[in-house]
Amino acid sequence: MSSTPAPTSEERETGDGLLTRALGWVERVGNRLPHPFWIFVLLAAVVLLLSELLARLGVAATDPASGDTVTVTSLLNAEGFRQIVEGVVPNFVEFPPLGVVLTVLLGVAVAEGSGLIHTALRVVVSKVSARWLTFVLALAGVTGSIASDAITVVLIPLGAAAFKAAGRSAVLGGVVAFAASSAGFNASLLVNLTDPLLGGISTSAAQLVDPEYQVSPVANYFFSASSAIVLAIVITLVTELLLTKLTRPIHDAEQAAEERGETSAPDHEEDRPALTEENLRMYSPQEVKGLRSTAIAVAVYLVVYFLLLFVPFSPLAGQDEELGVLSSVLITDISGPIGLMFLVAGVAYGMTARTVTHPAAVPELMARGLKDITPLLVLFFAAAQFIAYFSWTNMGTVLAIRGSEWLGGGDVPMVVLFAGVVLVVAVMNLLVTSGSAQYTLTAPVIVPMFMYLGINPETTQMLFRIGDSTTNIITPLNPFFAMTLGMIQRYLPRAGIGTLLSLTLPLSLALLVVWFLFFLAWIALGIPLGPGSPVQ
Repeated sequence: MSSTPAPTSEERETGDGLLTRALGWVERVGNRLPHPFWIFVLLAAVVLLLSELLARLGVAATDPASGDTVTVTSLLNAEGFRQIVEGVVPNFVEFPPLGVVLTVLLGVAVAEGSGLIHTALRVVVSKVSARWLTFVLALAGVTGSIASDAITVVLIPLGAAAFKAAGRSAVLGGVVAFAASSAGFNASLLVNLTDPLLGGISTSAAQLVDPEYQVSPVANYFFSASSAIVLAIVITLVTELLLTKLTRPIHDAEQAAEERGETSAPDHEEDRPALTEENLRMYSPQEVKGLRSTAIAVAVYLVVYFLLLFVPFSPLAGQDEELGVLSSVLITDISGPIGLMFLVAGVAYGMTARTVTHPAAVPELMARGLKDITPLLVLFFAAAQFIAYFSWTNMGTVLAIRGSEWLGGGDVPMVVLFAGVVLVVAVMNLLVTSGSAQYTLTAPVIVPMFMYLGINPETTQMLFRIGDSTTNIITPLNPFFAMTLGMIQRYLPRAGIGTLLSLTLPLSLALLVVWFLFFLAWIALGIPLGPGSPVQ
């Protein structure tokens, strides 16, 4: 790292203009918020108190679907206390996102720990021509969300090294990688960990209205996969038409700093050498063989998967004549097949590349991967209790009914409702950067409310995803914002937060606007968002 320290929020405010002062304020406010765990604990306590107050006031609403009267039920009584104590373990164990996230992550952890994802990204980025470098780097970042946050850690130095090797600004390469992997996190060519996670939260929220409703982990896949291409194109166009011009002085300054010896080499990762322009195109024979073995193994796996899915006499074929293959357990419980695919890929690569040398290494990699999400499990425990209390008191249902009546009575255009959700989520994301935490907070309200307006949970979930990721790259509370700033200072020691914001803000705004317009066009054409998702 450079000896030049990263600027503090106070220093940013005095030197980088109005926008930076505003973001400095966001940083200070966000840092004063309690940990999401305590937010859910406090909200659970608020729900208990409000349930008593609203029950005494006789607050109720009429369900427009059944005609039944729904009243708020207090939990501050003997029966409620028993229900709270008895439900602690079931609430957590039966929390819908818990099982699917753990199942998928077991496979992803092996693919990541074996080095497969790291090597595949390095090969893809280094093999393309300079003309296609920006697009491929952007597409790799958007799709790389299969590796969760690991993609950002890997891709930022990789993008900087790739751009520098092509004679372009290393700062710009790192920013492109940051934007693609962070702002495009909720889109991907492949099903990733976010799909079952948000699907589980949507299921919990939808069941406040319809106890039998299930949101599939692939509910947004068609739109998400298409969005990956669209977002990569947007990042490419903004980069080539605008940011390349803006970074010409930055590129000159990088070269001058390098000549003066002010730059520093990227730090080494724990298990791998640093990604530099010198070693970007260096692959060992084992790595190349490992990728070939992976391609063969995944191809065989997919052939078997689709045979089991489509062959009529398959024991796993769909049993519902109307739904066909969509009723197959391979679709309705797809988290298992997804996790198994990553496991097969990781083992195939690891055995060939000799990063997995004995059977015991596989569960060790799984355990290491699960260790990384222990903070999420802690958050799930508190969130599960909050959602259960919200459901038991009927507050969510009453609020959704009243809210839908207000919105419906006001004849608010659907486009305005959609835009409102996206903008509110985008602004909230500046302070609450955890997508799962934010969706767990908002889903119990917006999902049922929109259901009463005739908008299915799959559509609401996708609206959340659009607003949630696009502002990741302009909030100082995103830990990868600081990481990217540190990367910039390796190549340009005098750079500050204003330097980074001048590059990420155009990308954030362009992605937010274009992605939302693409969503509106998709809905207008009546295309399902994913397999089995109702057409809105």
